[in-house]
Amino acid sequence: MNIRAPRPDEAAALSALCKRSKAHWGYDADFLARSDAALTIAPELIATGRVLVAEDASGTVLGMASLEPLADGVFDLLHMFVEPAAIGSGAGRQLFAAIAALARGLGAAKLSILADPHAQAFYLRMGARLAGEAPSDAIPDRMLPLLEFDLVG
Repeated sequence: MNIRAPRPDEAAALSALCKRSKAHWGYDADFLARSDAALTIAPELIATGRVLVAEDASGTVLGMASLEPLADGVFDLLHMFVEPAAIGSGAGRQLFAAIAALARGLGAAKLSILADPHAQAFYLRMGARLAGEAPSDAIPDRMLPLLEFDLVG
C-alpha cells in the first residue's frame, strides 16, 4: 500500500469515495443528501496539504483522510473514509497511522475525532478514547461519539 498526497483533480473522486463509504453503513438517501456537504472534498482542502490518500499497488484509491487545525495543539480528523471493498483489509489502519503522523509533524499533540457510530470501534482499536458526545456537523439534533487520540507521550 502507498500513502500519498492527493492531486487537486481527485477532489470529485475522493468525494464519491466518502459517499460510498458512508452509504456502506445503510444510511438512507435522505440522510446521505443531508450529509453531502460534510462528505464533499474541495480542491481547496487538498491544497492545504492536510489530506492523504491510500492506494494499492495498482494505484486504486482505497481511502482518504484529512485534518483541520482546531486549537492549540489539537487537530480535527475531518475525514477518514475507506472504500467499502477495502474495509477490514488494513487500509484504514495504515491510513490512520499516516494521518496521525502528519498531524504530529504539523505540531499536533492530540486528534479530536467526531466519529460515525459505525467507526467508533475502529478508533478505539487504534488507541483513541471516548471523550463524550458532540453534535453532528451535518445532521441537526444528531449526537455522535467524540473521541481523542494522543499524538505525544
